[in-house]
Amino acid sequence: MARILIVDDSPSQLLGLKRIVEKLGHEALTAEDGAAGVEVAKREIPDLILMDVVMPNLNGFQATRTISKDATTSHIPVVLVTTKDQETDKVWGMRQGARAYVTKPIREDELVATLKDLLPA
Repeated sequence: MARILIVDDSPSQLLGLKRIVEKLGHEALTAEDGAAGVEVAKREIPDLILMDVVMPNLNGFQATRTISKDATTSHIPVVLVTTKDQETDKVWGMRQGARAYVTKPIREDELVATLKDLLPA
């Protein structure tokens, strides 16, 4: 069982992602914006982070960059989960340190495959 941090400012998205994560048998941690996501990541050291992009305070690109550059959290794979579906957004997200990019509306099978790819067996 992995510990997965879900960072999203939308309560409905947070709930939907949490449901998928828990259905797979993983523990879900949550944060409601990028700044809180960085704090929880540093405190809890989850196995993987699902990160929204468009959020108040610290957006997902900024939070991903902070997490991927910090020595205590740089090993944690970050998956950007966002409505931003342009190729330039994806390229920018990966340059910030994301390991994968999933667009909303989320296809559960795509998210499950991404999690299986990035989590240790």
